[in-house]
Amino acid sequence: METENREKKVLAIDFGASSGRAMLGTFNGDNINIKEIHRFSNDPVLVNGIMYWDVLRLFHEIKQSLIKSKLYGKIDSIAIDTWGVDFGLLDKDGNLLENPVHYRDKRTSGMIQKSFEVISKEDFYSITGNQFMEINTAFQLLSLKESRKDVLDRAETMLLMPDLFSYMLSGVKTTESTIASTTQLFDAKNKCWSKEVINKLGLPEKIFEDIVTSGTVIGEISNDICEELDIYPSKVIAVAGHDTQSALVATPTKEEDFIFISCGTWSLLGTELEDPIINEKSLKLNITNEDAYKGKSTFLKNIVGLWLVQESRRQWMREGKEFSFALLDEMAAGAKPFRCFINTDDPVFTPSGNIPKRIQEYCKKTGQFVPKTEAEIIRCINESLALKYRATLEEIKSCTGKEYNTIYIVGGGTQSNLLCNMTASACNLRVSAGPVEAAVLGNVCLQFIAMGDIKDITHARSIIKKSHNITIHQPENVDKWDEVYKKFREVTKC
Repeated sequence: METENREKKVLAIDFGASSGRAMLGTFNGDNINIKEIHRFSNDPVLVNGIMYWDVLRLFHEIKQSLIKSKLYGKIDSIAIDTWGVDFGLLDKDGNLLENPVHYRDKRTSGMIQKSFEVISKEDFYSITGNQFMEINTAFQLLSLKESRKDVLDRAETMLLMPDLFSYMLSGVKTTESTIASTTQLFDAKNKCWSKEVINKLGLPEKIFEDIVTSGTVIGEISNDICEELDIYPSKVIAVAGHDTQSALVATPTKEEDFIFISCGTWSLLGTELEDPIINEKSLKLNITNEDAYKGKSTFLKNIVGLWLVQESRRQWMREGKEFSFALLDEMAAGAKPFRCFINTDDPVFTPSGNIPKRIQEYCKKTGQFVPKTEAEIIRCINESLALKYRATLEEIKSCTGKEYNTIYIVGGGTQSNLLCNMTASACNLRVSAGPVEAAVLGNVCLQFIAMGDIKDITHARSIIKKSHNITIHQPENVDKWDEVYKKFREVTKC
């Protein structure tokens, strides 16, 4: 029989664009500990030219995580964080109409311009404050209205990915605020769905569920699932459903003004503010505002990140060449520096496929040295990312009017000493790297805050700083990086 003073345990399910994992979180009053109990791949499936997420298999992996958690005793709560923008549509009986479509699917091509026929770019941005990207939920739904209206007509509910999984667990339909703010349908100032945008795009209002704040206990795992898996009921908590915002919770800072980079498949670079910044300059620079925990805002930009390294590695594997990420870093560190650069956000690098070949073609087209070896290509990617971070940092600073002392890099990219060192030098700022599992730790902390075990986000960040490995990188060869930055701007038009 369990005692009253047993240590609480929470389960954090963290989905990335290529893999997912279940992490068991515990808190002893001083330290937060996490333990991976299940890991699985997240593989999109192409059917009849449409790229889908294999959502039923992913939900099966959540169930496997719950089964494995039984080895550690009763789980008090579970919460899910994922990538942004993608969603599932439910019919009137609460069943999926189809598998959620992947944001890299081609269905949104041309939808941004189509939207401007009914709402001006300026009005659109003034309401949502979102960076215009074709992957955004607004343009995915608009594409359905334009080409598959029958699906939209049958939809009773739209649930974004973390909310969809929470619904599958609990039967409760809600939308959490941080994930809602990725859609370009969210009123950034009033923290609610924008009826004006929804109506002007001709989307059905009924499909949008009520919005709840991060850290809301929305229900419990359903009786059916508890019986199926032979588990105790656990609370289902809507944490910061967008993994970037969960990672921000875990940023180990005491500073009020700081720059963060959530570095994974995407790099999200920005700062935390009391209120969104929505004006002519931020529109021109295409900077996004997202809702953050406790009503704060994040002012940030989405940058294509380690996707370029990941996809290059996949291409080389298809060619029969196996490289670990650590080995690629080591090889790139030994390559000659500053020979060629790419704009990492050029649309040519968005689709999956042969990224090394596209990099070579980009460099040839722009009259630069053409990288041939794997080391040269990875060097080009890392240097270009670091310089892109600098360009984006300058944009952020020009809008906030603030100076910053430190860049906090969190997520998988912290494992690349090469990228962290380059970022410090390119930006001429101290880099604090870690924790690696920032999204998971933020997820875990918000569950403990919701249950009253951790006081608030300040308390959480102080615990993470002392509980997890943080490395410091100082700028080097700043004059040389200043010189090549000018060349980077000229070549890439960034």
